[in-house]
Amino acid sequence: MDFMLDRIHKAQSFCNAACEKMGQQINIMEVCGTHTVSIFRNGIRSTLPKRLKLLTGPGCPVCVTDQGYIDIVLQLADRDDCLIATYGDMVRVPGKGGSLETKRTKANVKVVLSSEDALQLAKDNPNKIVVFVAVGFETTAPATAVVVKEAAAGSIDNFCILSGHKLVVPAMRALLSGKNHNIDAFLCPGHVSVIIGYGAFAEIVEDFGRPCVVAGFEPLQIIEGLGEICQQFSADKAELKSVYPAVVTEQGNTTAQKIINECFEPADGYWRGLGKIEKSTLKLKDKYSRFDALKRYNITETPGEDTSGCRCGEVLCGLIEPPECGLFGKSCIPQTPVGPCMVSSEGACAAWFKYGQPKREQ
Repeated sequence: MDFMLDRIHKAQSFCNAACEKMGQQINIMEVCGTHTVSIFRNGIRSTLPKRLKLLTGPGCPVCVTDQGYIDIVLQLADRDDCLIATYGDMVRVPGKGGSLETKRTKANVKVVLSSEDALQLAKDNPNKIVVFVAVGFETTAPATAVVVKEAAAGSIDNFCILSGHKLVVPAMRALLSGKNHNIDAFLCPGHVSVIIGYGAFAEIVEDFGRPCVVAGFEPLQIIEGLGEICQQFSADKAELKSVYPAVVTEQGNTTAQKIINECFEPADGYWRGLGKIEKSTLKLKDKYSRFDALKRYNITETPGEDTSGCRCGEVLCGLIEPPECGLFGKSCIPQTPVGPCMVSSEGACAAWFKYGQPKREQ
């Protein structure tokens, strides 16, 4: 216990020293939604200097999914020949025509725990086209690729995916290139880094001069990650580091990368809050295009427009904190969410509401 406390105090001293030296606010973005929740749950913000500010980033896959994608899902859910297979967090995300939760009354929306469950639905329902709502970053893309390959090998032609898979590094570049120049450093995501390796963030350090540190999700790992970033500030450096060596390597999981590359290729895509980002999403290669729901139903993806007054897009870019949205804690609460950041278990608004607000308006 004393050893752990010493490590925490050491990291905190680095943060204090950096703030003293810089003489101004330091903005560190935690990219991953799991980091956001862990930071709130463990009261980490209260242990940091006042001039060290943590910004929420675009690391919640449900949250960054563009409104246009949600509306396509709802459009497909209205078809009698479709069976929608989705992860649970997507069910309550609002779109123009309600949400998948409201569509479940037609019994054509099924919550699955894995991509394999979605493929099994297709096997069990040969008279329906099963559309798998495939959202997530590089972490979940390999599992989607596996079932696409299985469907091709088994000639399961009533299965397709609506690919919402996104790539983290292009989003980080987009933030620094236009949306938020005030990000001084990144606490990089642990789960994604297991797949892509911490070396993938080298271009952020090299091209933008921002420290990038990969950390795990336990409080000590997060604090040490922040401490490493602040140590770099004190030394006038910007480096790529990992304080999560138990599971993250520089190269990442090359087997997972290979299967992603076999099935998918990067494509321009839309993000909530960030707009269209070049080569930031994954689409199926021509070899597997018959499993692409957009092509099967001749749908063109277009950016969606949110007219609800929700400011989730600004939250995801680190431009505002959730309480700055006029809907937060009022019309937008976990029981009646207006935006995806209040829906997802990794959403910044949900975390703020649960852990960060001493008083809430119901």
